[in-house]
Amino acid sequence: MKKNITNQVMLITYSDSIGSNLKELYEVLTRNFKGAIGGIHILPFFPSSGDRGFAPITYDVVDPAFGDWDDITKFSEEYYLMCDYMINHMSAQSEIYQDYLKNHNDSRYKDFFIKWNEFWDGEPSEEDFQKLYLRKQTPYVNAEFADGTTEKVWSTFSNEQIDIDCLHSEEAKKYLYEQLKKLAGRGMALIRTDAMAYAAKRKGENCFFVEPEMWTLVDQCRDALRGTGVEILPEIHENYFYQKKLEEQGVWTYDFQLPFLILNAVHFGRTMYLKNWLKICPRKQFTTLDTHDGIGVVDARYLMPDEEVLETKRAVFDANPDINEIYKDRQMRVNFSKFDTYQIACTYYDALGSEDDRYLIARAVQFFAPGIPMVYYVGLFAGRNDFDFYHQSKQGRDINRHYYTLPEIEEEMKRPVVQKMYRLMCFRNSHEAFNGEFRLLTSDEHSLHIRWEKGAAYAELFVDFEKLTYDIRYTEDGKVKRFE
Repeated sequence: MKKNITNQVMLITYSDSIGSNLKELYEVLTRNFKGAIGGIHILPFFPSSGDRGFAPITYDVVDPAFGDWDDITKFSEEYYLMCDYMINHMSAQSEIYQDYLKNHNDSRYKDFFIKWNEFWDGEPSEEDFQKLYLRKQTPYVNAEFADGTTEKVWSTFSNEQIDIDCLHSEEAKKYLYEQLKKLAGRGMALIRTDAMAYAAKRKGENCFFVEPEMWTLVDQCRDALRGTGVEILPEIHENYFYQKKLEEQGVWTYDFQLPFLILNAVHFGRTMYLKNWLKICPRKQFTTLDTHDGIGVVDARYLMPDEEVLETKRAVFDANPDINEIYKDRQMRVNFSKFDTYQIACTYYDALGSEDDRYLIARAVQFFAPGIPMVYYVGLFAGRNDFDFYHQSKQGRDINRHYYTLPEIEEEMKRPVVQKMYRLMCFRNSHEAFNGEFRLLTSDEHSLHIRWEKGAAYAELFVDFEKLTYDIRYTEDGKVKRFE
């Protein structure tokens, strides 16, 4: 029987990043992380034509390089599981898009994708184009049909990721419903709707989180999953206003704001911005410090003055001058006086200056923050920037996507920071106070004092960001103990 969502740490990992496949992943977690992990977000494990799995060709099978559905079932019986559904797009190599290229206007999928010129009634005006929330310079591909004609089709991300018209196409609506139903039946507790804010588009808008169309999509997902017990987690990287809107609708949210706020506190010893967020952040959320993408910069905007966000960005680059190479390779210059960096390609351990104490402080704050903690697999091992991988791929995000071999994992497990992180995760998963009430206690401008209470049980964290020290005290069998 599958596991449902529990208030325990969720691991984020690729199928082949902790060991080479799903079987090895299961073995490593069973051997080394018993009690530390309650759930797993297995990043896209379907056949894909690009973007490390985020250009899905089909959702019907597990990529044979990783394993099969029996492996997924095994995980679902031990951990609560989350998989990805790319609600905004599908692979250019998918059967549906290939059918469209072959049969053009005779294809049953002729309305499945968004025709660029039809959307704009020609070409967008300069004003309309400047409004767009762009992820690449030209958000379309030139579809080349078998009949010899060509047409621009909306493509927000890479040319291998073709946008789907979930709002207007009956075939696309049917596809969304069927795929979510099938994934729910594969043992999932959650489905992450990737790039959801881009999936609703309207002429004259920025085509990002367009309302009320966004809520139409949320309702479509909820309708598909009704009666399954499975919930969605929209993946939206932007300022906190969007997370608060999701909160109002009762939807799970990502806390992408916390990582930069903690970096600000660690690097500058100030806590006012972090404390404010802990007071107002959604409670039905999953917290992060690191993910497979990067460390969000824009996510923290409006929770700190712009100059604070930009100075925090500078502090990360100062601690890791080599990451400037990524931007030079793209012929980009990092500007510390404006928001020209969407996400920073860097491991969280290195963003903190590669210091164990700083890293453990950051994780302690995350584990005591409201919400369910997520730990990315590189962060699980307090991993360093992988420049060798970046030099091979020339993909900036690969600096934080190291492949851990089984022998390497055994060596990483010997590091004191990894061992203490493991114990901290076990503590977060097992202490009953974390299922109780969150309290932010009074402290000075350089300190943070958090307490969780349930009945007579409590767990509390005190951090001095000026001295970079932390202390955890908790009750056990009626006695007060200190986490060592």
